[in-house]
Formats: sequence, C-alpha cells, structure tokens
Amino acid sequence: MLLQNALPQQFTATLKSPHGRLLDLRQPQVMGILNVTPDSFYPGSRLGAGSEAALLHRAELMLAAGAAALDVGGYSSRPGADDISPDEEKSRLLPAVAALRREFPQAFISVDTFRAAVAAEAVATGADLINDIGGGTLDAGMLPTVARLRVPYCLMHLKGTPQTMRSLAHYEDDLVLTLLRFFRDQLAALRQAANGQPLPDVLLDPGFGFAKTPAHNHELLRRLPELHHLGYGLLVGLSRKAMVYKPLGLGPETALNGTTALHVLALQGGARLLRVHDVPEARQTIALVTGA
Repeated sequence: MLLQNALPQQFTATLKSPHGRLLDLRQPQVMGILNVTPDSFYPGSRLGAGSEAALLHRAELMLAAGAAALDVGGYSSRPGADDISPDEEKSRLLPAVAALRREFPQAFISVDTFRAAVAAEAVATGADLINDIGGGTLDAGMLPTVARLRVPYCLMHLKGTPQTMRSLAHYEDDLVLTLLRFFRDQLAALRQAANGQPLPDVLLDPGFGFAKTPAHNHELLRRLPELHHLGYGLLVGLSRKAMVYKPLGLGPETALNGTTALHVLALQGGARLLRVHDVPEARQTIALVTGA
C-alpha cells in the first residue's frame, strides 16, 4: 500500500513532552488549530485574544472529535500579515495555553511561534511542543532554547518572513533538494546547540504556502515521500490554504472538500500529523486511508 511504502525507515514514533505527555505517531494523527488572533487567513478559525470560553469550547470539540494535539497560535503568519511585538504575542498566547492546560490537563499542546522567549514561557506554562514556522531562522535563540528545554520541535521550511515571503517564492535548484538541504543544515545547527546531548524529538514541515507558489505546493505534495530521506516524521499543514481553494475559484470558507482531497494525498505520501481546522473530517480521512 502506498501509505506504508512512503514511510521513512526510521522516525520518532512517539514525541515526548518535558512534562511527561506523549504524542503517539505510530499511526497518523490530527492536530487541531486554535488561533487566538484577529487576522488569521481563515476567518472561521479566529478566536481572538481574551475569548477564553470560545477557546475552551472549540478545544473541547476538537479533542472529543479525536484531535491528538492542539496547536495554539497568537501571531498570524498569513502572507503579508502585520508584525506584532513579542509582548503582544505573549499576551494572546500564554493565557490561552494556561487555560487549556487547566481545563485539559492530559491534552498535548503545541505553540505556534518562531520566537525563543515566547516559546520558553509557553513551555513553562505547560506547552508540550514548539511549532516554529521559521525552522530556527527567524530567532537565533530558538534552537538553543529547544535544545536546553529538550522540548519536541517542529522545524518548518520558510524563506524570509511572513511579511516578505511572497516575493521570495523562487528556487534556483530543485525544490525538494532545497528543502532537504535546509532541513539538514538546521538539524545540524540544532545538534550543535545541543552540545553533545541527545536531540529533542523533531518533526519536519515542508511549509506549504510559505514562500511557495501553487505550482511549488503541488510539486511538494506529489514528492512528499522524498522528504523522508532524513528519517523524520512529517507534519503537513494544508487546511483551507490558497493551494486548495484558488484553483477552484473559491475562498477558505468553502475549501473543506478540497482540503480533504489533498489530505488523502498527504497521507499517501507518509504524513504523520495533519494540522487542520476541521478535526472530524480529518479523522475520518485518516480512518479511511489507513484502515485503522
């Protein structure tokens, strides 16, 4: 079966939080998106800062529907989004992490941030994983922080910043080879930061939509198995993105069906964690594709 043949020979089957919680990736899993932002690209995902009741209600629905992890973000990384200060990001993110940890003590919580100081405070508040869109390139302190805290880390490929990435969506070399070199170099930097200590658990994310054209995105999706050469599990974030809805002349609000179709391809390519807005549909897709 293509799904099984696409898996890396070796990958971290279980992510281990410094707080003792586990994320089992022996079978593909779902990560539910919780945006405590006013400007994320999909309006239906916006919870806004301070909406604790709405946050907890959505988290409860996601966990009940089978989400294995929750990913909380306080900084919109959509193309061209406004930059915000670290203090503003913390004011959105940390109360959300604290509320989720209080109400769902067993939940595996990821924080979507590229800032080392924000990540460190979030882990101290109870977060279990750092989901870094910059893969350690946007804050020189991130990889040393990850190594010091020994916290599971999702290393994503990105060129530039959310504010500049649209203008950088060009690659002189083969696209997949470029990503493999990026991941190799950032993993080497993480090993150097670890200074001889064992690495924390790592996932790789090809960064669909980040400094990539629609053609780049679809090429990456077709060639996803090639990214297993480094031996790490893949997180894939396709949910309701422009690569889904723009070719259909739609918007993110009507992109669920297309998202499901592309999730099938991602699972066949060996994705281990789907980062999604719509947990029940993603769980159903995994069940049908894997037979589990």
